[in-house]
Amino acid sequence: MKHIIIISLSLLLFASCKHTKEQNTGKLKVVTTTTMLTDLAENIGGDQIELQGLMGSGVDPHLYKASEGDVSKLANADLVIYNGLHLEGKLVEVFEKMGNRVTTKALADNLDKSGLISSEYFASSYDPHIWFNIKYWKQITNSLTEELKAAEPEQADYFEANRNDYIKKLDTLEAAVIKTISTLPEEQRILVTAHDAFNYFGKEYGFEVIGLQGLSTATEAGVQDVQNLSKFIIDNKVKAIFVESSVPKRTIEALQQSVKSKGFNVEIGGTLYSDALGNKGTVEGTYIGMFSYNVNTIVNALK
Repeated sequence: MKHIIIISLSLLLFASCKHTKEQNTGKLKVVTTTTMLTDLAENIGGDQIELQGLMGSGVDPHLYKASEGDVSKLANADLVIYNGLHLEGKLVEVFEKMGNRVTTKALADNLDKSGLISSEYFASSYDPHIWFNIKYWKQITNSLTEELKAAEPEQADYFEANRNDYIKKLDTLEAAVIKTISTLPEEQRILVTAHDAFNYFGKEYGFEVIGLQGLSTATEAGVQDVQNLSKFIIDNKVKAIFVESSVPKRTIEALQQSVKSKGFNVEIGGTLYSDALGNKGTVEGTYIGMFSYNVNTIVNALK
């Protein structure tokens, strides 16, 4: 709570000296939270926005706390874009305390809640990892485009053209994902990872998904969790389990050792990108590249 109060006071100070677009580059100042949203904003906003992302590669949004530098970015933004559904749990109070000084938008709020996966682990009561359903990400793309158009109407045609191009790329990605997954027999579609970030992926593409830590990395896996899951792996003859780039790998390594101690060998099939993209400038540093990489890694390891 003390941390939040300090940030709130800092926001008030920064807000008083906030610069307008005309005083700076003349471009819309956009701040995004997760790497997925930063990549999306780059694709839609292009060179007509001044974009800053708060989180980098490998950063866990569940546990992320705003730094003083982040406070400055937020206070001087024209538009702040975040996922919502309590993904950025420790930032929500910061956004709320900003009030009307900066426009903040939680894009997941625009999704039809009837199709979302319920979750008792989040204050929103929904699983926030919506980017692992490409259909939802298309809706998020449309929502972001509308927010940019509303904030910068004179660039509406530019944003709309970029949206159309990006939706086509997502259509191509979706077709390729379905084709790749179709090569994996249905009985082998069991995905065991560090935490339950892949439930939307599982629901859409027919995988049984089990995360050792549950939906939020703020929870810890206990000894009984490891024992229960190791039994499940042996009973179902699961070939591979996966670590995640934004979650310490020690829990999955402990799970592998537990399985091994019972006389069964399960491989670590690779590292999946769950709550953050890969390094900037790499294929996995984009949403489309990340999704393709994950699918290929999963299918190749489980075959």
